[in-house]
Amino acid sequence: MKKKKATSKKTGTPVWNLKLLYSSENDPRIETDIRTFEKNTEIFAKTYDIPVKTYLEDGLVLHKALTEYEKLIGQSGLKALMYFYYLRDTNASNPVVPARISLIENRMAKAQNKLVFFENSLGKIVPEKQKVFLEDPLLAHYKVFLHRIFENAVHDLSVAEERIMNLKSLPAHNMWVSANESIMNMKTVTWKGKVMPLSQAAQTIHPLTTQKERQKLAALVAEVLKSLAVFSEKEMNAVLTDKKINDELRGYTTPYAQTVKSYNNDPAVIEQLVKVVTAKSSIAHRFFKLKAKLLKQKKLLYSDRGAHIGTIKAQFSFEKSTELLKKIYNKIDPKYSDILDSFLEKGQIDVSPRVGKKSGAYCWSTYLNPTFVLLNHTNDFRSLTTYAHEMGHAFHSHFSRAQGPIYSHYSMSLAETASTLFETLALEAVYDSLSDSEKIILLHDKINDDISTIFRQIACFTFEQDLHAGIRTKGFLSKEEICEIHNKNMKTYLGPVFTLHPDDGYMFVQWSHIRNFFYVYSYAYGMLVTKAFLRRYKQDPSSWSSIEKFLAAGGKDSPENILKEIGIDVSEAGFWEEGLKEIEDDIIKLEKLTKKK
Repeated sequence: MKKKKATSKKTGTPVWNLKLLYSSENDPRIETDIRTFEKNTEIFAKTYDIPVKTYLEDGLVLHKALTEYEKLIGQSGLKALMYFYYLRDTNASNPVVPARISLIENRMAKAQNKLVFFENSLGKIVPEKQKVFLEDPLLAHYKVFLHRIFENAVHDLSVAEERIMNLKSLPAHNMWVSANESIMNMKTVTWKGKVMPLSQAAQTIHPLTTQKERQKLAALVAEVLKSLAVFSEKEMNAVLTDKKINDELRGYTTPYAQTVKSYNNDPAVIEQLVKVVTAKSSIAHRFFKLKAKLLKQKKLLYSDRGAHIGTIKAQFSFEKSTELLKKIYNKIDPKYSDILDSFLEKGQIDVSPRVGKKSGAYCWSTYLNPTFVLLNHTNDFRSLTTYAHEMGHAFHSHFSRAQGPIYSHYSMSLAETASTLFETLALEAVYDSLSDSEKIILLHDKINDDISTIFRQIACFTFEQDLHAGIRTKGFLSKEEICEIHNKNMKTYLGPVFTLHPDDGYMFVQWSHIRNFFYVYSYAYGMLVTKAFLRRYKQDPSSWSSIEKFLAAGGKDSPENILKEIGIDVSEAGFWEEGLKEIEDDIIKLEKLTKKK
């Protein structure tokens, strides 16, 4: 007898089947799994955190230690934590969950802290021995892993100091950022008689149909942000000063070096990316000039940057969206459709919005546990592309598992590549079915998203560079100075058609990206790689085999080497320029379409 799928009683759409993890929050296996991980980390530490570490000298002993370490990473103890995160994200009113999460997080942190010694010890292997180990056939599987440790060891501190760094990150960074976010979450804005959370008010600005309304609501949001800036000023100075101290202790020469290294990217490649995108800001300027024309405005305001020029009226129910995606997948390879069917059959996709459910969308996967996809599908076009986007993440994680625990996690700089690839395939599949006016709207929105993903994120990167430089030279930046730096960098990509008000700079209060230092470049990197994949696939559908090779590569090598292996060289400026040229071609296409109208 076929097992009945888990569905929402209200909407009839699929919901998560968390019994794939545990039967309930009282399942005794939860405690068993946590204790098993704690016990295994304790055993590993007692076995290898010893005065005489023979595995630093003997390849055979090192292989045994690495094999046990990889197995431990695969277990990771995350299953229990994932389960309670998922409970929280589908029912925020559950009073038990927050406390359980806090307790498990603390236990996991304590257990994982016992493993700090291992990679730290490997980093202290003498250079001559490093070379021997890297060439040892027995250690071939661990070559990239070891190479990364050896290369980054120059930035390591002692084991005791590393543990202190782990502990101090909570009060020196995380608690500041969390406090800023908590204060914002308590603030509201009253708009047209309706009281709404600050975050919702900010999201309501762009869909408004007139510049006057957008400006008015943006001013109300800015007023609240400005009132919070007294605290945010201190918060930003605290976390940036902490970053400065950390970089000095570890010997990083630039504020972004640690992020780039942790994503396994070549710093020269990222510097080239930033340089090329910034130099090509005229592409974004050209689009915004056209956008102003479409909005019938001589000048644009900061609140107009994401303004809509219309809406796509076509509806995409979850069933219709699934059918459309499966049609795309079957054209590529039926196994993608089979994976989606499996997710739906087992209850790994939670589809519709409901009270208490987390907003937005995400996909989360670990090596040994099922992948879960959260959506808030409302039957509009954005719901379709979001569905496709998250399934891109799911496919990437699915195929990357072939690399084993130690390499199954791909670099953050490639994290958005598969998702934007599958999202774009869905967008293009729908394009021809739309009316002429809807094609203009869709093309406009696509370009607007590309500009935001590439030019805006690189402008954010340079904004961060200026912030960190300011702290390191002046010692402290006032909220007014932070606003000024923000506006200067945003103006670079927005261009002359925009007029920015000093209060627009208070965006820094709520911009979470700048607290997760320099990761924004990964958006631009991933999007431009996606464009390269699509160019090849359109020219030769058989090239999908190389894309699948990428999807299955996980983190087995640096992003640059993984891409080079399938014939994509991101080390040349021309690669980035070719992707940006595609955006310019889309703008030219939009200019022609709007002239015909």
